[in-house]
Amino acid sequence: MNVRLVIRIGQLALLLFIGQALATEPDFAREARLADEIVDVILEGDPEWLEADGREFLSIYTAADDARAGILILHGRGFHPDWADTVNPLRVGLVEHGYSTLALQMPVLEKEARYYDYIPIFHHAHARIEAGIQFLRDNGHKKVVLLAHSCGAHMAMDWIRTRNDRSIDAYVGLGMGATDFRQPMHQTFPLDRMYVPILDLYGADEFPAVIRLAPSRRQMIEEAGNPMSRQLVLPGANHYFTDQGEALVAAVADWLGQLEL
Repeated sequence: MNVRLVIRIGQLALLLFIGQALATEPDFAREARLADEIVDVILEGDPEWLEADGREFLSIYTAADDARAGILILHGRGFHPDWADTVNPLRVGLVEHGYSTLALQMPVLEKEARYYDYIPIFHHAHARIEAGIQFLRDNGHKKVVLLAHSCGAHMAMDWIRTRNDRSIDAYVGLGMGATDFRQPMHQTFPLDRMYVPILDLYGADEFPAVIRLAPSRRQMIEEAGNPMSRQLVLPGANHYFTDQGEALVAAVADWLGQLEL
């Protein structure tokens, strides 16, 4: 077969793949099922239905008296805004430290979906993040912190890469850089281009990719030049911070306290 024809066929196949990827949408039916499962059993906080891209999505707002700031929380892959590991401890525990929290339902796919499956839907998170920030502003929070775990961090970084970080006042990334076996990072995080203080927090018993990429993340954070930025390791914690909720909340609250938001 003619070499040029082979190359042309390959190019067309690549364009077809890209087109299919860009057309991928989140699993809105699964998202609705997740909302049905949790909305009536939320023990602390109130469900709030926000709108993004013409669709309503669930969030949970937990208000603190005389709040220092509002914290926007993004969960990990395939979970929901009241997930027992990581999200619930943070959205409830940080209130006790004087921060209001708003946990968002992030775009999800089917349970078997992996990191590369999620890349084409990262952009669906952008409008949700902005809706969450606007909600916190509308509720009187002059300072807003974006806190994202795992796949939520990928979505947060994609939003910052596309827009910027000027609409937030600090960023907390938990378990940043988590991917799947033989699925390396699609793009590096824009940590070196951020203006706000950054907390890169991960567990000592983390996924290998998160630990392996920690030095490069630290270097980018240092290049960004914010003196309040930190990289911390939580002893005894895995990627999901299982049974480490109190320690996780304490570590995040301690760093936020140093910022004097």
